Amino acid sequence: MTNEKVLIVDDDESVRWVLKKSLEKEGIATVLAKDAAEAFEGLKDGAVAVVLMDIRMPGMSGLEALEKIQGEGRAVSVIIMTAQATMQNAIEAMRRGAYDYITKPFDLDEVNVLVRKAIEVRRLNLEVTALRAEVREKYDGGLVGNTPSMQEIYKTIGRVAESDATVLIHGESGTGKELVARAIHYHSKRAGRPFVAVNSAAIPSELLESELFGHEKGAFTGAVGRKIGKFEAAAGGTLFLDEIGDMSLSLQGKLLRVLQEKEFDRVGGTDPIKTDARVIAATHHNLDKAVREKRFREDLFYRLNVIQINLPPLRKRKDDIAPLAEYFFQKYQAGPGGVRKVLTPETLKILRAYDWPGNVRELENAVQRAITLSPGDKIFPDALPPQIFKPGHGVALSFENFLEEKLSDLVDRMGGLEQGDIHSMVIQRVEKPLITLVLKKTEGNQVRAANLLGINRNTLRKKIKDLGIKGPFGEEGETELEEEEE
Repeated sequence: MTNEKVLIVDDDESVRWVLKKSLEKEGIATVLAKDAAEAFEGLKDGAVAVVLMDIRMPGMSGLEALEKIQGEGRAVSVIIMTAQATMQNAIEAMRRGAYDYITKPFDLDEVNVLVRKAIEVRRLNLEVTALRAEVREKYDGGLVGNTPSMQEIYKTIGRVAESDATVLIHGESGTGKELVARAIHYHSKRAGRPFVAVNSAAIPSELLESELFGHEKGAFTGAVGRKIGKFEAAAGGTLFLDEIGDMSLSLQGKLLRVLQEKEFDRVGGTDPIKTDARVIAATHHNLDKAVREKRFREDLFYRLNVIQINLPPLRKRKDDIAPLAEYFFQKYQAGPGGVRKVLTPETLKILRAYDWPGNVRELENAVQRAITLSPGDKIFPDALPPQIFKPGHGVALSFENFLEEKLSDLVDRMGGLEQGDIHSMVIQRVEKPLITLVLKKTEGNQVRAANLLGINRNTLRKKIKDLGIKGPFGEEGETELEEEEE
């Protein structure tokens, strides 16, 4: 028995009755409709898995109804029935998305077998769809940004994901080329299959061929057994070839053959191996220039460059720095019960002012470092790497914001006390270094210091005494110039 139902759509009552009895005898429940209008009412029953539908009916034809069902994305398999077994009808039915096409009169046993197959195919399709949805839900792409350039990249990913076209991703190091490749893979029909990445620049040229295509035992010194290559490992999935511009010319020729013939030989092997892996390549090189300089094969370039995605450097999408930083904060924050840290406004200003030669990867490293080195719940500029927070790269802290940040820590630490003297503590800590610095500026001249401070000379003398300011700026240290001014 099965929970799935079959919707029988035919304007001939006798046909509906015969099919109903035959299918119910097999334990398959049915829903009946005499035309397309009733059929769409019947489809509201979510248990309908298969539609058996005649082509010629009053009102909307079976082919028109089929197209509408497909357009609405309903998870049903449609089998078209007709008494007119023309080539045109068969072609049109399959072109519009029919699961199969049968002619009247038909053998009921064959119809029962066909319906069961259609039910099973639909069930498998639903399982695959659910698996893809689960994979996508678990997939944390890491592609973050709302700038127009990133929105265009998201659109391109959506357009190319369901095709098998080769994609070439261009961008500086650290811009997230592999993240784009993974996004294409995990939003495609290949989502449940392997995603295999190979960095062409990180593997010596003499070993890269074996890495890609595998080798047979004894193919070369050290080949003690058969090795499966990345093309085989990526069967049914996606092979990401990073830094393709660094691949040797000889290996480029072998890669071209794979893209053209969909087959390759293991190193030391003689039997061609078929591959259905989708290839996505990436580079930070200018391949147009490399082709002109004969460092990259022109025919391979055109094979790879079916669809090109250009990733902008971080310095050209600075409005994405804040959301990217927040994303990395969430990624590296302490677990439950840990201190949740936030960027201060001035730290964010410094992040936005920096040019990020290492792009998103450098920002990620900077955030991870700042989280590790900041003891409190706020990330101050001094927790950033020195190449980011230094003259010429950062933004100087305003005095007001600096005070606000420091006072915020002090208030947080004393917030649990029933009673305190924060005001006096802060005034004393600010006033003493301020007066000392002004006295240094005036070389100990208390009259000029009082004028700069905007206070009375006697008030200044009292503060010097009360705050314990010693040395050349105390009462005994009044300069001869000061005495003359008096």
